[in-house]
Amino acid sequence: MTLSTLVDKRERGLLDGHFLIAMPGMADENFARSVVYICAHSSEGAMGFIINRAQRLSFTDVLLHLDMVKDDEDIRLPDSALRVPIQSGGPVETGRGFVLHSDDYTSQSSIPVSDEISLTATLDIIRAISGGHGPRKATMLLGYAGWGPGQLEREISANGWLTCPADERLIFDTALDAKYDQALALLGINPAMLSREAGHA
Repeated sequence: MTLSTLVDKRERGLLDGHFLIAMPGMADENFARSVVYICAHSSEGAMGFIINRAQRLSFTDVLLHLDMVKDDEDIRLPDSALRVPIQSGGPVETGRGFVLHSDDYTSQSSIPVSDEISLTATLDIIRAISGGHGPRKATMLLGYAGWGPGQLEREISANGWLTCPADERLIFDTALDAKYDQALALLGINPAMLSREAGHA
């Protein structure tokens, strides 16, 4: 599913605003021990972002790459901008940036994903964050995860994923290494209870 398809959506899909939690038997190394936040799910496919993969970039690095600040200007950024984490959102279009954020910021290009979370993929939100008037909570993701028609459903049926409603706090939590276990805890599951043959919730 492409971003343009997401923009054109009129109704929320069954898994919109849900987490996918990779099972131990996940064959695709791109998604081993991953937690994915699903932004769009329909008969045309699904799109979401891995929320527990670190990226070796800072928000300042992104601004410098986009020529939005010069080296001597980065110290003038507000603390809120310096704290915005940059993550690897998935294996598709890894050079493209997306910002998941709280719904207290909107622009013409912002897409509501849930009642609390929006997605913006244009430079206006980068400018807003760097100017100190961006959303209260935000995380930037490079790339996204995408599935073709019926693909995600087949993976879930094959015990590749567990699913549960997303927790906003987990999306913006900066302790990335802890997110997998915390996501399982939302289902009342201890990671030690999982096996490659376990069923799905």
